[in-house]
Amino acid sequence: MGLEGARGDTAAAVDARTAGPGQHPVPVRREGWNRSPFTMEVAMVPILSLWLPILLSAVLVFVMSAVIHMVLPYHRTDFEALGAEDQVMDALRAAGVQPGEYMFPYAGSPDRLKDPEFLAKAQRGPVGMLTTWSGETFGMGKQLLQWFLYCVVISGFAAYVAGRALDPGADYLSVFRFSGSAAFGAYALGLPQASIWFRRKWSSTAKSMFDGLVYALLTAGAFGWLWPA
Repeated sequence: MGLEGARGDTAAAVDARTAGPGQHPVPVRREGWNRSPFTMEVAMVPILSLWLPILLSAVLVFVMSAVIHMVLPYHRTDFEALGAEDQVMDALRAAGVQPGEYMFPYAGSPDRLKDPEFLAKAQRGPVGMLTTWSGETFGMGKQLLQWFLYCVVISGFAAYVAGRALDPGADYLSVFRFSGSAAFGAYALGLPQASIWFRRKWSSTAKSMFDGLVYALLTAGAFGWLWPA
């Protein structure tokens, strides 16, 4: 018997064993030498067919984020006011500080971290990072647009993960788990880096991660509801 015939007999035997009572084994075509005869085929869901849950989940997250930051009070302690705020702002203007990101004292290279002058500045303090932007307007139109597009991208990523893992007609809970896990990873799991490396308050990071959990649950619910049959 040739190798091809042996492979065919093995596949038929497996299909015969897995057929239910009263059912006839259905031949399954398996291609490639690395494919196990026990591999279960999954009909994947194309990402374009998930455009509706992608958009709906992005809209739900966008609206919920507005409620969280504009109505609910728990993010209002993420930042604190500077003492002598006016004097600090006057000093920054006098120093010609432009919009950007700054660190003080600034080392510039690993060697400078050992410099006595730099070390003396760091010991005197304060030490920190500063982000500044133009004071011409406080409008948030550009940021809101970027945030919505960001939500669409995350929902698209969740659609890709769930669509590769599940087939049409998958049950609600399976869709909820896959899409929600992907969305939570995108919205929340990268946030601790800001506290680990840049000294952001862990309380603020924890609150933002909770927001990410809420966004992930909304995303999962939208995908579970609108998953194609």
